[in-house]
Amino acid sequence: MKSSHLCSYILLLGIYAPKALSDNPPLQDVCPMAPQGERKLFMNGFLCKHPSTILASDFKTLLLNQAGDLGNIVRSSVNMVTTTEFPGLNTLGLSMARTDIAPNGVVLPHSHPRASEMMFVHGGSVVVGFLDTKGRLFQKSLGEGEVFVFPRGLVHYIMNYGFNLATTFSVLNCQNPGVVGIVHAMFATDSDVVEGLMARMFKFGEMGVSDNITAGFPWAF
Repeated sequence: MKSSHLCSYILLLGIYAPKALSDNPPLQDVCPMAPQGERKLFMNGFLCKHPSTILASDFKTLLLNQAGDLGNIVRSSVNMVTTTEFPGLNTLGLSMARTDIAPNGVVLPHSHPRASEMMFVHGGSVVVGFLDTKGRLFQKSLGEGEVFVFPRGLVHYIMNYGFNLATTFSVLNCQNPGVVGIVHAMFATDSDVVEGLMARMFKFGEMGVSDNITAGFPWAF
């Protein structure tokens, strides 16, 4: 009997301990601790409404129902909706995005330091990919109705290889996922750099990476 109780206790400890001992994910890039004399109320997020004032409309948004402006050098638009724009997301650990890409358009390589991204292809056809920390490229062509996941913090990209507008919708598992772009990280915004990066991306797509394997391409620009 004692042995049975001990096994039950160990099982419960294994189930609940990881949650109790793990830290909550950060909601901003950095948050150094203030000296004791300077500590005041600070929320790593947003204050909640009083329960008596919550409405159904707090959980509805129309911010993703329109295509973005594609008249730019990369011929794409990404509309990210976080708690700042959609109050109902507060404390839920979620944000959303709509991406529209014209033919031969791209979403330049970038990463989300605080979130993984699950992307659904609503229309059109795209080639997507991400690189892991060993420099391996995981690339896949996707059509309407298919889903792809970009792991947290890894550099990823999207290219429209079809003849029509491509539209995707994404859910990210953080209410403030952040975006780190490759071009910005290089301290370069000039059009020649962007065009060179786009050309390299399409060259990767033309290599015809199999859907069933990964490739170890050097990601050098």
